[in-house]
Amino acid sequence: MNSAQWIEKSDKYIMRTYGRFPLVPVKGEGCYLWDAEGKRYLDFLAGVAVNNLGHCHPAVVAALCKQASELIHCSNYYQIPQQIELAELLCSVSFANKAFFCNSGAEANEAAIKLARKYSREKFGPDRYEIITALASFHGRTMATVSATGQEKVQKFFDPLLHGFRHVPFNDAAALKAAISPVTCAVMLEPIQGEGGVVIPDAGYLQEVREICNEHGLILIFDEVQVGMGRTGKMFAHEHFGIVPDIMTLAKALAGGAPIGTMLATDELATAFTPGTHGSTFGGNPLVCAAAVATVRTILEEGILNHCEEIGEYLVGELEALMRKFPTIISQVRGIGLMIGVELAIPGAEIVKKALERGLLLNCAQEKVLRLVPPLIVGKKEVDEMLVILTGILEELAKA
Repeated sequence: MNSAQWIEKSDKYIMRTYGRFPLVPVKGEGCYLWDAEGKRYLDFLAGVAVNNLGHCHPAVVAALCKQASELIHCSNYYQIPQQIELAELLCSVSFANKAFFCNSGAEANEAAIKLARKYSREKFGPDRYEIITALASFHGRTMATVSATGQEKVQKFFDPLLHGFRHVPFNDAAALKAAISPVTCAVMLEPIQGEGGVVIPDAGYLQEVREICNEHGLILIFDEVQVGMGRTGKMFAHEHFGIVPDIMTLAKALAGGAPIGTMLATDELATAFTPGTHGSTFGGNPLVCAAAVATVRTILEEGILNHCEEIGEYLVGELEALMRKFPTIISQVRGIGLMIGVELAIPGAEIVKKALERGLLLNCAQEKVLRLVPPLIVGKKEVDEMLVILTGILEELAKA
């Protein structure tokens, strides 16, 4: 079928929970996608920071194919070697001692919320349950993670929200400290806000948050679903700020495109989860864990982190040059590694649309921030190709 036929079927059978573009990808390789007509697209969205190793990375494909021929799924009532190997690998490169596996970032954040509350109940009693999160945050689409999210547009229509969340401005330690009450048990933050517009905190903010949590006996949860797994040039974004959390959530890029989420925690907190308190039917099954092990090993062993940092610096520098050239359109460029936001003085939807027409996939967050999250394997050739397309669009808009 051609693209128009696929889109017609989609409109007939798929619920319209997404504002989908008229693009029907059928093949991916590296930094590129091809649609049903064979047109090639340069992908600077990477499945929304999922395909960190690009599309169909050979190591991930090989791991999936091998595992699919041996064992795809079995119950978590049994020991799963691939899951154990992945847990050991993630704990060895992080602060954590234990892992819980699920299927998505929202589920990982649900697990973090439940673990924080159960641990606090057992240690301090039933009156400590509230979790402080940030305005403009995004933690998922389940009822608990929607309640934790600090964006009204995400929460709209779903009242009543779950009780026990309080939102404060991001990057404001004083506001966070003022929000603490006798019922507070944890603080949950994205080290860098992605959906919030690629918002990078001041250098000392997260250190202050860590100190506040220590002072008040609060659990610090970092949601690294989007910014973890090498996206910022370090394995985890909080490493840039010289602190560690008590709980961390990962998903998106963890298995190179296969669906997985995980919550990592210290031994002390992990003791609160006992048999029957939490679980997931598909979480950490052999197939997805094999893909994740291959992904993590590739990131660690093939120089991906250094490459991400170098290419990120190059891309940010080129975007800053565009900002100087088009000051009435671009107001700010910010980024760490290949987590980059281009703040616009105009709505970004038209730029995203024009880019799609020219074979470039971009994304706009918070209406006026172009979010650039290309595969971490992207090279200068692909960056320059993207810049040519983007420059052409900006020139067209400047004339208009």
